[in-house]
Amino acid sequence: MKKILLLIVFVLPLCVAAVLAFDAHQFLHAPLSEPEKNFELEVKSGTTIRSLANSLNKQGLLNRPMWWEAYARYTGEARSIKTGEYSLTSAITPIALLGTLQKSQQKQYSLTLLEGWNIWQVRDAVATHEILEQTMQSVSDDDVMAFIGAAAGHPEGQFLPDTYHFPRGTTDAEFLLRAHKQLNETLQQAWDGRDEGLPISTPYEALVMASIVEKETQIPSEREMVSGVIAGRLRKGMRLQMDPTVIYGIGKNFNGNITRKDLQTRTAYNTYKIPALPPTPIAMPSAATIHAAVHPADTKALFFVADGTGGHVFNETVEEHNKAVRKFILKRK
Repeated sequence: MKKILLLIVFVLPLCVAAVLAFDAHQFLHAPLSEPEKNFELEVKSGTTIRSLANSLNKQGLLNRPMWWEAYARYTGEARSIKTGEYSLTSAITPIALLGTLQKSQQKQYSLTLLEGWNIWQVRDAVATHEILEQTMQSVSDDDVMAFIGAAAGHPEGQFLPDTYHFPRGTTDAEFLLRAHKQLNETLQQAWDGRDEGLPISTPYEALVMASIVEKETQIPSEREMVSGVIAGRLRKGMRLQMDPTVIYGIGKNFNGNITRKDLQTRTAYNTYKIPALPPTPIAMPSAATIHAAVHPADTKALFFVADGTGGHVFNETVEEHNKAVRKFILKRK
């Protein structure tokens, strides 16, 4: 009888331990739940492995929270969970989930800056984004560049149009600085590979020129031609006479209709009056448009007019241009 009791005393705990070990192993290597579903997990600063395990258990995603917590503490991974948001699927195993939380694979949000936008549109898009943390509400346009930690200067055209991804916690200033750095890299690369003999002497002038091209045409195949017209006019000392620059000079008060008075009113951006490029860009040009600005078409054309279909007709002489204006513009009035 004593032998049987001793056997029970020694063997039973081993059997229980084996059963528990098997259960833990099965749990840790099985999907969190079935059927598979997607879920969001937010780990805030100060979150403990126990509170995280209990939270997942309440969501029906972790039916053995104690095993997960015990494994996390045993491996030491409980101390290195990264804060952030995670987009996950319940097909993941508890062990894989713990590994994911070590790598800071955070959920990404996005914001697209569109080519042709001006600084007012950029700031409005950034200010109304529901995830970006707002720190620039009281910052004027003149102070934007200094506030985000960039070189001082006018903010117009200083951000590269693109779709940017970022995690929760990103500030508006961090977002804009990133877009500004992307612009600088793109502009410098384009400038380094520029054509010889351009009528501009700095990357910034190329940016200004590109911004005008961006606003003058939405057709990719026309970018080099518009750039060629601008380059030709600059070489000859002609006024650019580009309506988008006039509109930018009017500012937020522009009502959608450009008038003869607008064309005759002198502003720093009215290229019907000033004999050069405007002092700053008038919008954000895309990378492709920046490329077109430093690789203008080899053309004798000095004029172009909208043809009513979204494209333009290019001409070399003022006589040809006036004829095209009568055909495509005056005829529609």
